Amino acid sequence: MQLPANISLETLTPEAVAKTIDHALLKPDMTIDEVVAGCQLCLRYQTASVCVKPCDVKLAAKVLQNSGVLVGTVIGFPHGNAPTTVKVFEAEQAIADGAVELDMVLNIGHLKSGRLDEVREEIRSVTQAAKSKLPTCCVKVIFECSLLTDDEKILACKATEEAGADYVKTSTGFSTGGATVADLRLMRAHTSPETVHVKASGGIRTLDYLIECLQAGADRIGASATAEIVDEMRARKAATESH
Repeated sequence: MQLPANISLETLTPEAVAKTIDHALLKPDMTIDEVVAGCQLCLRYQTASVCVKPCDVKLAAKVLQNSGVLVGTVIGFPHGNAPTTVKVFEAEQAIADGAVELDMVLNIGHLKSGRLDEVREEIRSVTQAAKSKLPTCCVKVIFECSLLTDDEKILACKATEEAGADYVKTSTGFSTGGATVADLRLMRAHTSPETVHVKASGGIRTLDYLIECLQAGADRIGASATAEIVDEMRARKAATESH
């Protein structure tokens, strides 16, 4: 769903808000019943996607078959420390299991060590492996911005774009900080809008903050407070229309 040119409470609809959300089901202690319930929530609210742990991809794909809700998962999560060959295998396995979107964590320590060529080539390897299996696969690269300097974030933006991935993403939601407006503006300013999108993730629990993130340049939002956010949008729209 296309977002309006001027993003605001007035120009957005509840349906458009829902279609920006990748609903996160990534907590390590989440049960199978909770994963199924989360997928059913995505179905009811018609989110853009669900983002599940790799072990839950087959289940999510079954629950959400032909629903209009995409199935995504995470690669090298949450620290990005797996060798490139393992991340590539994870990506291929995820697609075989039914994932069509992959959120991979880049190698944070290697980025901070200045090994930029290595970081870029790893992103390229995962992206190429994914798109050779599924040409329409959407690959998002998680930076973990709270652990990076602004210069490192800019280098990561350039590496992601050069490697051919589809999105830059702020955070895993499992580190020392989440999405900030400043980081989103920085990431939008240092990638090409025609080819690279921006995903905000981590700590987005209210409608107002989701809208702020969209205004800062994001077009996907990682969140687990999906029902609360969309319900708030519906309530505020209804209140506006009744006046």
